[in-house]
Amino acid sequence: MELSLIYEEQKEHNEKSLASLKRDFTTIRSGKVSTSILENVKVDYYGTATPLTQVATVLVNDATTISVTPWEKNLLKEVEHAIGSANIGVNPNNDGESIKLFFPPMTTEQRKEGAKQAKVMGDKNKISIRNIRKEANDKIKKLEKAKEITEDEAKKAYDEVQKITDNATSQTDSLVKDKEAEILKI
Repeated sequence: MELSLIYEEQKEHNEKSLASLKRDFTTIRSGKVSTSILENVKVDYYGTATPLTQVATVLVNDATTISVTPWEKNLLKEVEHAIGSANIGVNPNNDGESIKLFFPPMTTEQRKEGAKQAKVMGDKNKISIRNIRKEANDKIKKLEKAKEITEDEAKKAYDEVQKITDNATSQTDSLVKDKEAEILKI
């Protein structure tokens, strides 16, 4: 395996890890509500656990209200039950046509908790990035052991892998800082 392939693979894995972190951040509530808070809600659709967005229209009405309108009227109770058991912090209000979710303004305590959640997600992402670094270093070690690269080339390769890791780590820190600022902003 060529060293440039190892670097490319590492960068690709880091990008996927950062994209995953961004997706995870969408599940944390900030000042205004987002439909992504319902991303993990599954509805029992004829015996199959189906994502809510595949059986209903989910819209943000204003900064504190989300409405969910099932495509099939007979699913209203199932959707209401799924949202109720998803534990998203509000109770669903069924008006016979759709379900409305009224989110109260976030308290300072909720904001701090959300910021803490973002930090934990960032820390998990850093662990993932370090694991990706370990894989890349192991590949370099194998190349060195097989005498496919010299000791000097291996040292340079380890340095390059560390640079890629540092870059991904600083991107993670930046994303966490931005998310914390978004959550704590009133």
